[in-house]
Amino acid sequence: MCKRMFSAGLAFGLSIMASTAYAQDGVYKGAQINFVVSADAGNSYDMFGRMIGRYLPKHIPGQPTVIVQNMPGAGGLRAMNWLYTVAPKDGNTIGMVNNTLAFDPLYGNKQAQFDAAKFNWLGSPSKENALLIVWHTVPVKTLEDLKSRELVVSATGAGSTPAFFARVLSSLFDFKVKIIPGYKSQTESFLAMERGENDGNASPFWSSLNSEFPHWVAEKKIRPLVYYGALRVPEIDAPLAVDLLKDPEKRAVMEIAQGGLDMGRPMLAPPGVDPAKLAVLRKALAATFADEAYIAECKQARLNCASPSTGEELAAIVKKIYDSPKGAVEKITAIYMQGQGAK
Repeated sequence: MCKRMFSAGLAFGLSIMASTAYAQDGVYKGAQINFVVSADAGNSYDMFGRMIGRYLPKHIPGQPTVIVQNMPGAGGLRAMNWLYTVAPKDGNTIGMVNNTLAFDPLYGNKQAQFDAAKFNWLGSPSKENALLIVWHTVPVKTLEDLKSRELVVSATGAGSTPAFFARVLSSLFDFKVKIIPGYKSQTESFLAMERGENDGNASPFWSSLNSEFPHWVAEKKIRPLVYYGALRVPEIDAPLAVDLLKDPEKRAVMEIAQGGLDMGRPMLAPPGVDPAKLAVLRKALAATFADEAYIAECKQARLNCASPSTGEELAAIVKKIYDSPKGAVEKITAIYMQGQGAK
């Protein structure tokens, strides 16, 4: 036991020494960090990625160049698989990924070619909340009103995040939902809602609505029926989902579903990155999130930067969700697989 303790202590000490050496030597001097964002240009993930990309070099010894690269496709899964299986493991490639993707293997998605626990989670600029919203002209004011009226919601695809949460919420709160897939983007589906082509959407982020459609919020053009996610938000005039769910299994299902929101806008590095170099990236990212100029720009852009997470906290969320009760996992897997064509 003493030998094992000595070995562990020695390894820890060497890791700290190596991290210090990286900082002193400026291992990133003259380097280029490729920053992959698993979404299209122009949306809130892209806005966050590009803003972080401007400030991150300031906090990395050697001040490398950071190049942001958009890699959309398959709801972000294309980038997630690439980061796990193809991306260089030299610490010069990082990513910001859609926050539900870490749990696709848990739901049985065979296209998810990664082990979420093996990623090197770096941190997140925020925790998020999402909402079930309807346009203000829709004659629905509460979840109870949906007991007697089918809700028509928009989605980019049958297996997309808005479609998934529409099925989760309809299952947990016992209302009928019709999902209209095929919109090219969330923005397009929102504009269709404005035109009356659908009633609403099941998963917009509260922060995204405030940054991309602030007039909708200010003028109450949208009506939230329920919200869910990591934080309590008094400004949202709707109940928090977990407060309404008294059945333990239903509550557990909701907690699994919203696990991605607890991760916010997660950033990661591929498996196999040198731990000392990983420590440099995590430290630099934490410093970026505390940077006064970065925070000021966040506020100006109406982005939610008030609740960042560390890489260790993201890893803990992943572990917690994968350790969820078996019955709840089976239930949410069945809901998820409906979007993959299974019944």
